[in-house]
Amino acid sequence: MTTVAAYAAPAAKAPLERTEIERRAVGEFDVLIDIKFAGICHSDIHQVREGWGKASFPMVPGHEIAGVVTEVGSGVTKYAVGDRVGVGCMVDSCRECDNCKAGLQQYCDRGPTWTYNDTGRDGTPTYGGYSENVVVDENYVVRIPEGLSLDVAAPLLCAGITTYSPLKHWNAGPGKKVAVVGLGGLGHMGVKIAHALGAEVTVLSQSLRKKDDGLKLGADHYYATSDPQTFEDLKGTFDLILNTVSAPLDFSAFLSLLRTDGAMVNVGLPEEPVQITLQSLFGNRRSLSSSGIGGIPETQEMLDFCAEHGLGAEIELIAASEINDAYERVLASDVRYRFVIDNATI
Repeated sequence: MTTVAAYAAPAAKAPLERTEIERRAVGEFDVLIDIKFAGICHSDIHQVREGWGKASFPMVPGHEIAGVVTEVGSGVTKYAVGDRVGVGCMVDSCRECDNCKAGLQQYCDRGPTWTYNDTGRDGTPTYGGYSENVVVDENYVVRIPEGLSLDVAAPLLCAGITTYSPLKHWNAGPGKKVAVVGLGGLGHMGVKIAHALGAEVTVLSQSLRKKDDGLKLGADHYYATSDPQTFEDLKGTFDLILNTVSAPLDFSAFLSLLRTDGAMVNVGLPEEPVQITLQSLFGNRRSLSSSGIGGIPETQEMLDFCAEHGLGAEIELIAASEINDAYERVLASDVRYRFVIDNATI
């Protein structure tokens, strides 16, 4: 075991504070990663504040991890000291179920082991990326291509793959009209990736406040959902709506914007229950679905795609001492578009 510095929430809803945690010794198939940067995801806030249910404390959040390998176990074949690597939302899974064997570890039948706020197979708590380093099995680590700087790559480990996976699964590309609901941490990557895939991209946001940003990121159109005329003008328009917001919506209104056989896919998780009327699905054989991150192979595919197309997150780099202020700013939608911690400041 090794003692390392980290930022943790000691209890639910408590401010994060600097502390020390124990990391396991590097095992046969493990890599030790010196964390250079860690993104702040809205889900970190949900879990620290128990918005999604009871959680384990002390909690070290962070599942957007970018760093450099500093040690490898004797059986490691995929990575070497000095490699630039990332870790996303999960650090293990059963490896035996059909989903795991298919590279869909995020849908492991027994549930994946999450990067933080979970218990590893050895019975110890998992701690995330708001820390100096992390030890992870090589099979749950991905390589960050040289074309991506580590700071803008970190958010791709959640925000990037969370949007890339459904865009690929629902065949976003040339000839397809895609709407992205919300232009935040996930939404801005959804716009970039959908544009790079060749789709015609529309942002649906509460106001036009970020319109210039949206168009620069690759959107072809930008509409305010606070204007009722938007839902009249865009009725029956989209093949795919990617909903990135973590708040309840008027699903009937948004579903009316789908073309025949269109799908609305949710990647934001509100803390409150949501309501829909089935009638809103009947008209054009519409689908309402969801998507959870991506498996390890698809996460690597996403990183390679982003490097090829020059896609990194739009970030605001902060010191670890600013984490609590950053949380409040995320809740106030006062970030463009992802806070990233400089882990050298921990």
